[in-house]
Amino acid sequence: MLNRFQGWRERGWSQIDAATYAQVWQRFGGSVATHPLVVERLAGLAGIPVRYLGWEHNGELKAAIPTWGRALALSKDVLKRAGKKGLFDLGNAELILPAAPDAQAPLRHAGRYLSELNQGRFADLKPQAESLAMARAPEDLSKKFRYNQRRELRLLEEAGGVVRPISDFSSSEVAAMYCDLFQRRWEFPATGAEHMAEVVHLLRELLIGSVLFLNDAPIAIQLVYRVEAPEWVSVEYINGGVDPQNRAFSPGSVLSFLNTQAAWEDARTLGKALRFSFGRADREYKDRWCNPVPVFQL
Repeated sequence: MLNRFQGWRERGWSQIDAATYAQVWQRFGGSVATHPLVVERLAGLAGIPVRYLGWEHNGELKAAIPTWGRALALSKDVLKRAGKKGLFDLGNAELILPAAPDAQAPLRHAGRYLSELNQGRFADLKPQAESLAMARAPEDLSKKFRYNQRRELRLLEEAGGVVRPISDFSSSEVAAMYCDLFQRRWEFPATGAEHMAEVVHLLRELLIGSVLFLNDAPIAIQLVYRVEAPEWVSVEYINGGVDPQNRAFSPGSVLSFLNTQAAWEDARTLGKALRFSFGRADREYKDRWCNPVPVFQL
């Protein structure tokens, strides 16, 4: 029975290896959560093998997907069923699957938060009720808003605040700062806290952004991962932590300003579009930074 269902889901598709999936991704692009390195390393951490599938048309691979059973790889539902809920945190990441723009490949594996960029690449996508929050371009933020962000940064620096690149710190230091500041901000542990140092280490080369310090202590940090596709840069802001005792300096807002501005500058230098996702459009603060964009599901 299981084999019959698998055959139905995979009809038109054939099994490929991880190297071939990576080649298709590098050719057609994708997002952080579908990047070959992210899929391979987080699936390895979970101990759940990935089955890679390719869709061919006229003798040419036009699409590829990483799967866990009947779902797309790294699925929260699969982790939960395997007793590994919260093993790692990718938030509600935008899923861009690698495919030719006009492939219209049949997609029958369960997935949510499938990007609008998948339209035309895959058939039969269903609109999802929720939206994703995608960072606005700097010029789409009001002059007053940008002025206030620069002013808050200046006030923080005048009080002795320091901006340091996250690359200055080891994976264990990043994880410790993040878990501590997240706990202080929300008063509950960060998702995946037990394995955070290992996850940061596994994805270290994709981690970008800055850390804010005041009086030699970290007061704001964000986990932000970046991958580069042929036509766009995909950035996923997973979550952040701030010291509530320094709320007067708006450190979380200052850090969002620094991280988004740097990402826009990077993408524009490369001549590529930027998809900087704040995850699900579910909080008021995201409205200040982002536009809601439609997503799809299966």
